[in-house]
Amino acid sequence: MENKSHNYDAANIKHLEGLEHVRKRPGMYIGSTSKSGLHHMVWEIVDNSVDEAMAGFANKINITITKNEEIIVEDNGRGIPVGTHPKFGISALEVVLTKLNAGGKFESNAYKVSGGLHGVGASVVNALSDSMKAWVKRNGKIYYAEFYNGGQTLKATEVIGSCDPNESGTKIQFHPDYKIMEKIKFDKDIIIDHTKQIAHLNKGLLVTVSDHRDNSYQEFQYENGIIDYVLEVNQGYKSVNNDVIYASGEYKYKNDLDQSDIIIGVEVAVQYLYDLYRPNIISYTNNILTNEGGTHVSGFYDAIMRLINSYAQDKGYFKNDSEKFTRDDLIEGMTAIISIKHPDPQFEGQTKAKLGSKDARRAVNEIYSTTLERFLNENPDLAKKIIDIAITARKGRIASNAARDNARRKNAFESGGLPGKLSDCSTKNAEISELYLVEGNSAGGSAKMGRDRNTQAILPLRGKILNVEKTRQERVFENEEIMSLITALGTGLGDTFNINKLRYHKIVIMTDADVDGAHIRTLLLTFFYRYFKPLIEYGFIYIAQPPLYKIQQGKIIEYAFNDQQKEEIISKLNQNNKITIQRYKGLGEMDPEQLWETTMNPQNRKMLQVQVEDAYHADRVFEVLMGENVLPRKEFIESNAKYVRNIDL
Repeated sequence: MENKSHNYDAANIKHLEGLEHVRKRPGMYIGSTSKSGLHHMVWEIVDNSVDEAMAGFANKINITITKNEEIIVEDNGRGIPVGTHPKFGISALEVVLTKLNAGGKFESNAYKVSGGLHGVGASVVNALSDSMKAWVKRNGKIYYAEFYNGGQTLKATEVIGSCDPNESGTKIQFHPDYKIMEKIKFDKDIIIDHTKQIAHLNKGLLVTVSDHRDNSYQEFQYENGIIDYVLEVNQGYKSVNNDVIYASGEYKYKNDLDQSDIIIGVEVAVQYLYDLYRPNIISYTNNILTNEGGTHVSGFYDAIMRLINSYAQDKGYFKNDSEKFTRDDLIEGMTAIISIKHPDPQFEGQTKAKLGSKDARRAVNEIYSTTLERFLNENPDLAKKIIDIAITARKGRIASNAARDNARRKNAFESGGLPGKLSDCSTKNAEISELYLVEGNSAGGSAKMGRDRNTQAILPLRGKILNVEKTRQERVFENEEIMSLITALGTGLGDTFNINKLRYHKIVIMTDADVDGAHIRTLLLTFFYRYFKPLIEYGFIYIAQPPLYKIQQGKIIEYAFNDQQKEEIISKLNQNNKITIQRYKGLGEMDPEQLWETTMNPQNRKMLQVQVEDAYHADRVFEVLMGENVLPRKEFIESNAKYVRNIDL
């Protein structure tokens, strides 16, 4: 940790614009007022502490969830400046917490690298909180300020005590304003997942999470940083290289405008696996997860394609250039963590999901190339194993393309290119069209007879579809059930995918409320997540909620979707007359009219929209639940068993 004497005072705090619209349009600043937005508020405060750590001024961050659903974030950094701001005439602490886009990270001499949302974090969180308190330790004194009702000052900055002159840091406590935010509780698991990522990406940083609601405490510190990250992600898999390939360094060049030094920090950690049939590439820029990759990932691909192809050619693996490996050949079975620290990253779009900085491509290419070239030359046995995996992947790619082409040609000769067992709807308006995926002919028959033929299509699936998580692509495209589904969707796949050609804007998974039905739902969700992820991201995938019980007393018929609802319905009926309770074991037990009224009628039905708020976490869950390895799956089930409901044994 660097000496904390580095100049960081009120003059470093620069203000850009007001805070007026935050409470009126919170989605512009934190994405939503739901669960993801609520936790985004936590990240905005935590990011400021992480910035202090990245700059070398902090090595510990404590996160606390109180019983009253408050969040406390404390670090041992330099402490937010408390001197009077030259422009506003109030303390710099109050400027940071009440003025939008006011933050030290806008001044190049305060931070070299920063995460967060351009420094707006603390003030936005204040705007969306009904209470915020701040403590700062600086210069042997403890300063305090308090705010209420969206950033209004309750107590201006004042000295409330003294501390050791060598102590410094910031503590922020806030409570969300439930007049704006949805009244939901903080999810400890989400906070812990994010906290672990921060600790992995900042080698040696200690991050703790205390939850006063259940008196739990966890701490995370990784002396090996992203090497430990890769090993944790790959737990339970059979590795090719037990020692993770690790590259680290700085890429320097001169700024064309003022000839100042631009320094980009690069870290890459890679491990190959025998029993993973897809890549697992996770990338970050300044601790921000870049789900869609970007230029830093492209630089990584440049390095592996150039060096591994060159190495393989020198060793005589290719008869001609057509046998050279593609990018997809070289990343199958690979887990890679790519983390860069950039002084001025340029992102594509508002979500920061994709990095656009061109210099990041050169930086990662150069740093990883040096390490990879040395690894290949010094480890010929491991290099051969990696090339063997690429050869197998190349064969699979060729077979997969052939299977996909054959399936397309076959489908082109069927009824209008659509699967024969699809009972399509009559409308061609995709916005009002619905595709129901049902298990077997029994439920399919009731659904066909009970549906609205104008807007609802039915595709019966025979048995459990393929588990794509542990199946090579060529087998996926040879599977009749999957190809029927792909054809019915109409979007194409892979390079030919076009979401504008989607034939239905509601794709409804309608399975029985038992273990087999749950398994089929999971198989279908795994398929959509791995091969049609945009359909989930655009909100087109739904899960039908059929009732569990039919409750009848004379002519009175009601349906219950869970045990609690069943008991409530029964309690309201005449207890002196006979009450008949039927538990539905499957959709096939319902007649068409019942299925329509309870599960398919837009006026009455209940459906869950499938959403992915945390793509990394979702990716890991699918990998654990549907992959080859038993140990991670067993641990997941044991730790989540308390959340399971309505399992039909």
